[in-house]
Amino acid sequence: MDQQKLNRFVGQCWDDEIVPTLFEYIKIPNKSPSFDPDWAKHGYMDDAVRMFEAWAKAKLPGLPGATLEVVRLEGRTPVILIDVPGETKDTVLLYGHLDKQPEMVGWAEGYGPWIPVIKGDKLYGRGGADDGYAMFGALTAIAALKEQKIPHARCVILIEACEESGSYDLPYYIDHLAARIGQPSLVVCLDSGCGNYDQLWVTTSLRGMFAGTLTVRVLEEGVHSGDASGIVPSSFRIARQLVSRIEDEATGTIKLQDLNVQIPPERIEQAKRAAAALGDQVWAKFPFAGGTKPMASDLVEMILNRTWRPQLAITGMEGLPAPGNAGNVLLPFTTAKLSMRLPPTLEAARAAEAVTAAITRDAPYGAEIEFEATKPNDGWNAPAVAPWLEQSLERASNAAFGKPPAYMGEGGSIPFMAMLGEKFPQAQFVITGVLGPHSNAHGPNEFLHIPTGKKVTAVVANVLADHAAR
Repeated sequence: MDQQKLNRFVGQCWDDEIVPTLFEYIKIPNKSPSFDPDWAKHGYMDDAVRMFEAWAKAKLPGLPGATLEVVRLEGRTPVILIDVPGETKDTVLLYGHLDKQPEMVGWAEGYGPWIPVIKGDKLYGRGGADDGYAMFGALTAIAALKEQKIPHARCVILIEACEESGSYDLPYYIDHLAARIGQPSLVVCLDSGCGNYDQLWVTTSLRGMFAGTLTVRVLEEGVHSGDASGIVPSSFRIARQLVSRIEDEATGTIKLQDLNVQIPPERIEQAKRAAAALGDQVWAKFPFAGGTKPMASDLVEMILNRTWRPQLAITGMEGLPAPGNAGNVLLPFTTAKLSMRLPPTLEAARAAEAVTAAITRDAPYGAEIEFEATKPNDGWNAPAVAPWLEQSLERASNAAFGKPPAYMGEGGSIPFMAMLGEKFPQAQFVITGVLGPHSNAHGPNEFLHIPTGKKVTAVVANVLADHAAR
């Protein structure tokens, strides 16, 4: 591989084609179906699919024998399937998605989820980094190999439109397309994060998760607090009491032993090396308010908390009026949305059952308690890295970034990975991405760090070449 030629090719494609296309893609409010139940009627998802399809089809003449199909199963979000023939008998599956998270509040003036802004080396707006760039990066990596006449395996690119909703449509497509996908020996996923923008970050694990809606009802309607307080229990206090069965409110530690696992020794060692590489950026990347401090003081413990230990977040509430509208009323109910992040190796369904049992038993004061859990998603723990792949990632990171790769788990979830791990147990996995410090996926002011996108694309090209030559 001529690395300088590779970097020129990738850089020019990003500058001339990928960034301008992602700029237009950001304008499309193609929210994932959980956030836009009328997605089919609104048509934004189809707009994004057509944009991706047009760009990819323009690349196919340079990839002899390649095909593209938008596959649609009745009542489900579509997928884009691109099949590029290779020079070896193996298959590589490359994954990404094009659906987006909802708007979120707090965007800086002049910025917005559907307002693309380029400032310096960052492209701001929803979805460019999570995960719109994936298809463009994957195809560019393959095209770069073609330009240098370097062999690669057959490459199947699969772009879904339901990932931000838990990929609930994807299993149906994996089964529907099983014969066409085959048995990949390598899976590349470009939907993960990076600890910094200085080196390649390889994701070694992903937490599982489930969400649940807790409702505590104590009255049929609100009543005057002066009349009722001291007699009628507060629904909020009961909700807080129930949540404390799960979480120690003083430390954030999850009390239920069914939700904890033994952390593998190799993951602890990788966390130590990641902490050494990142230093205070383990925590300083977050926009802490005022004098707020992290939950732990040790960097390694912070990484393990984020990647291997269960954690609870309250992500929404209902039943409480805005402060400006809050009269002296004892409220009839409190509803809270609970989001549980789970260790990678824990069975999520078992965790959901344990939380449900803990919250719903022995209702304080006999209050009405409801807890409705969403479909749980298992986490994922990567198989041992094959020697050829470890060496390839070392070379590729040094060639693209000038530094060796780092390995670390991610606190987020990619439901697709657990499913693929089960379906393709013999495959090797490269899970990486561009979501680094302050990129703020799912939140306000989300951005794509363009130089990292280019370098990750070059890494993929090198790994594909090494995979074919192993």
